Amino acid sequence: IETLLGADPGITMLVNNAGIGAVAPLLESDVDKMQAMIELNITALTRLTYAAAPALVARGGGTIINISSAVAIAPELLNGVYGATKAFVLAFSLSLHKELADKKLRIQAVLPGAIATNFWDVSGGSLDDLPSKAIMQSDDLVDAALAGLDQGELVTIPSLPDIADWHAYEAARQKLIPNLSLNTSPARYGVAVAA
Repeated sequence: IETLLGADPGITMLVNNAGIGAVAPLLESDVDKMQAMIELNITALTRLTYAAAPALVARGGGTIINISSAVAIAPELLNGVYGATKAFVLAFSLSLHKELADKKLRIQAVLPGAIATNFWDVSGGSLDDLPSKAIMQSDDLVDAALAGLDQGELVTIPSLPDIADWHAYEAARQKLIPNLSLNTSPARYGVAVAA
């Protein structure tokens, strides 16, 4: 697949949608299954992106859509390893957007909530455990994701009623950035500042 992505000039879009999940907490999870999840959700997505991005840039641009999850920003809702893999997808997408913005390569991260697919059976959960109003149909997810792409959204949360909520979240995150690496600790930690 990596070779094809680099060689086929007809490919203008990569949709990284393959993934598996888990609902069991850490103490009830099999570490080998968690490693397999990391390999698919992170390693495969990264390798495919590395194969596609240079080729898309060389072709004059294109689109990479990465399917993350709402648990990327709410990891406590499901298995921690699953949430962490989806947080990687979101962080990777945000970074790619910044790195590749001037290369005519569009990046989109899609953060769906519960979708009516076999994900739940495979991950050890059940849609029956969720309220029906929390479950989106896959066709509706695709329609919302593509509409978000058309609207130029970097991050699309298909079920989010008001995009202003995402913008407020992102603004709060951006506000933190200048203070994430400083040469002093704040007074709340009681650490004396070196003279």
